[in-house]
Amino acid sequence: MNVLLVGLNHNTAPVGARERLAFSEARLGAALQRLVSESEVAEAVILSTCNRVEVIVVPDAPTAQAAEAVTRFLCDVHDLRSGQVRPHLYVHQSSAAVRHVMRVASSLDSMIVGESQILGQVKRAYAIATAAGTVGRHLHRLFERAFAVAKRVRAETGIGAHAISLGSVSVGLARKIFDQLHDKSLLLIGAGEMAELAAKCFFEAGIESLLVANRTLAHAQHLADCFRGGGRAIGLDELPTRLHETDIVVASTGATTCHINRPMAQTALERRRYRPLLFFDLSVPRTIAPDISSLDNAFVFDLDDLQRVIAANQRERRREAERAEAIVEAETVAFLAAFDRLDIGPTVAALKERLTDICEAEFERYRKRLGALTPEQETVIRNFLLEGIVNKMLHPLILGLREAAQQGVEQVDLRRAFALDAIPTNALADDAQNALASVHQRR
Repeated sequence: MNVLLVGLNHNTAPVGARERLAFSEARLGAALQRLVSESEVAEAVILSTCNRVEVIVVPDAPTAQAAEAVTRFLCDVHDLRSGQVRPHLYVHQSSAAVRHVMRVASSLDSMIVGESQILGQVKRAYAIATAAGTVGRHLHRLFERAFAVAKRVRAETGIGAHAISLGSVSVGLARKIFDQLHDKSLLLIGAGEMAELAAKCFFEAGIESLLVANRTLAHAQHLADCFRGGGRAIGLDELPTRLHETDIVVASTGATTCHINRPMAQTALERRRYRPLLFFDLSVPRTIAPDISSLDNAFVFDLDDLQRVIAANQRERRREAERAEAIVEAETVAFLAAFDRLDIGPTVAALKERLTDICEAEFERYRKRLGALTPEQETVIRNFLLEGIVNKMLHPLILGLREAAQQGVEQVDLRRAFALDAIPTNALADDAQNALASVHQRR
């Protein structure tokens, strides 16, 4: 498959370079149309996320020329010098490009392997390119197959099953302690970015009740208002009297003093009748007393505990990623073989047209030697003699091309493709003589 990919990602470019080359969704359609109209490109899709900018095209020129055109496009459309762009770029073509698209869609090329957002981003990029009219049959087949491969990777491996962020790991541990989360309440101690990320993870998991404790009450209320249904804000001094109201506590502050000590937790557990109380201490230094974990039905996890879980989950993801890579490799080979088999159709049609033109030209050249022909005789020559010769020449070619495609052969030996050695040297001449004899018999 003649496909070319030019791009950069988190492995080849710092965030500043990625920002300079990023496309806003509002600009993407016009950029695609410009790329196709002004350069040696027949089809195009642009994938632009925070971690990558990749231009996937079907070249309408030699590969090196098309790659240069895409690179110039990236420089021109962002008003950047060549030296600001070229050092960060990678170029994949043919099978390597197909494999890369499938790996990206399957989240094998992501900063966090197995993250689920990338597939939606790839689908969105494809939809925008389709709406812009820059997707033809080649990229249509490639992206539809990539989506199916990503779905298969998710179904057949556990690549996305092992949490590797602090928030998602916390949610996973909470689910092991509580049967369900939708009827549980969450207390945040601190109103910074880490607290917000943790709250997002818990709300996505089903929690609906939120209490935010912070030194600055306005900051606490601002964070509480960010979530559906809103939450309540309290001051840190209220923690001793409100702790029993919550099931899960996430602390992420920069304080140097302990916010929740063992006696405070003991009182809260008594008021809760010893229903489980779960603590996640994401602060450095810690603001939840570690000895609380010795109390009945009290569970405390600090950053080291969570990092150990993350490390174990990362090992599991790497093992699952190996299985996913095998799926992608097999799918790449199968896709290219199937596409090559489908793709011989236009070639055969063009060749048939060319051979027909040659036969008809030769017929016109020697027509006078046949003398006067009736319309019926001329029809016999055109429909039986000429078409028969063309079809007999094409048949071994088609078989050869199909066999070559199935074996992954890119360069086909023409003698083998035409099966010339298997055709008697006088076969075509005999066919011609028999057809001409038939014409004379009808005169």
